[in-house]
Amino acid sequence: MKRAILSLLFVLMSSSGIWAGDDPPTPESNKAAIDLVQIHADYIWTLVAAALVFFMQAGFALVECGFTRAKNAVNIMMKNLMDFSIGSLAFWAIGFGLMFGTARTGWFGTTGFFLSDFKPGGDPWVLAFWMFQAVFCATAVTIVSGAMAERTKFTGYLFYSIFISALIYPVFGSWAWGSLYHGNGWLEGLGFIDFAGSTVVHSVGGWAALAGVIVLGPRLGKYTSDGKVKPILGHNIPMAALGVFILWLGWFGFNSGSTTAASKDIAMIFVNTNLAAAAGAVLAMLTSWIKFGKPEVSMSLNGALAGLVAITAGCANVSPTNSIIIGAIAGVIVVFSVVIFDKIKVDDPVGAISVHGVNGAWGTLAAGIFNMGGTTVKIIGVQLVGIATCFIWTFTAAYILFKVIDMTIGLRVSAEEEAKGLDIVEHAGNSYPDFEVSTYSQQ
Repeated sequence: MKRAILSLLFVLMSSSGIWAGDDPPTPESNKAAIDLVQIHADYIWTLVAAALVFFMQAGFALVECGFTRAKNAVNIMMKNLMDFSIGSLAFWAIGFGLMFGTARTGWFGTTGFFLSDFKPGGDPWVLAFWMFQAVFCATAVTIVSGAMAERTKFTGYLFYSIFISALIYPVFGSWAWGSLYHGNGWLEGLGFIDFAGSTVVHSVGGWAALAGVIVLGPRLGKYTSDGKVKPILGHNIPMAALGVFILWLGWFGFNSGSTTAASKDIAMIFVNTNLAAAAGAVLAMLTSWIKFGKPEVSMSLNGALAGLVAITAGCANVSPTNSIIIGAIAGVIVVFSVVIFDKIKVDDPVGAISVHGVNGAWGTLAAGIFNMGGTTVKIIGVQLVGIATCFIWTFTAAYILFKVIDMTIGLRVSAEEEAKGLDIVEHAGNSYPDFEVSTYSQQ
């Protein structure tokens, strides 16, 4: 192993002109070579992590598809495809500049649009950093897809994807993370802790989902005339479970990749991420078992996701033991949150608001409460300010956006189209052509 490392250093030093010919290496040349290896490793790790986060898009698609009905499966897949595709273009053109461009006031960036910071022959780090941030943006966008499933017009959803990628997500992101590149966010200046995005990514997606669901209204048949909740079961729980495992895997890149450095710090982040997810799944299972009399599978799956969301803010600054506590509390919260939203007739087919919005807020608060460097009233206060700011900005902006879409091109399909299924009326498609499913059985 030592011989392989020395050989690698020799190749790098020779190719870079640091050490050539018969001249022996000096301490300066050795340091330069080691620094070069570190830089290359940082690039590789950041892009590998970005690939893992991109794979989460598949996880979201499978979870949403499995938790909803077969007649809307094509629509779910199309929305997840377009979330990433349109979102990438909007983030490239506008979002990245607003989020990470030079910002003297601390409110949003004013440079870096269309990746203009990259110059051929210049430092390509902006490309690696953009790629990692683009997949984060796509995550925030796609959270809304499941909550608004089964009754949203495809064209209306496309307009939403553009605006959240280009404006809503980047503006809040600039307040919390701007200094990661060229920005200067006012929230991070206060000491706001959100290492990988419990609030920046997940609560933004969750609160945007809440606004969309309120504007849309519930699915047909979800609530009876006397106000009782009528369950509308998903069509493929194994698919949803596979999606959760894919998301769990991708989250190792999501949290650990936020170092954007190949360093030993990622070891604890990996462990914290895993323990929180495990605790969330177990406690959600136990909570549903006690509350409903059986260990409910969808609640258990969402418990794992709730634990992952909750640990995202504090994954780098809480201990493994406290990560279990954070995940366990998230697992309990998600069960009661789903039930409460159902009772107030906020119809969220996949529990996205509870998983991402509510537990994003809990995880952000927990990052301050369990901070290994110590906690103070000021730290808790700043965390609460960040949580409240995220809700006010995101919910308000998203609610206005959805209202405008609803009043112009339309946000919701007709009752007849909803009964037939969005696959047929929006895409002329059918995910299961070898099976006939009656409209009646799918309502």
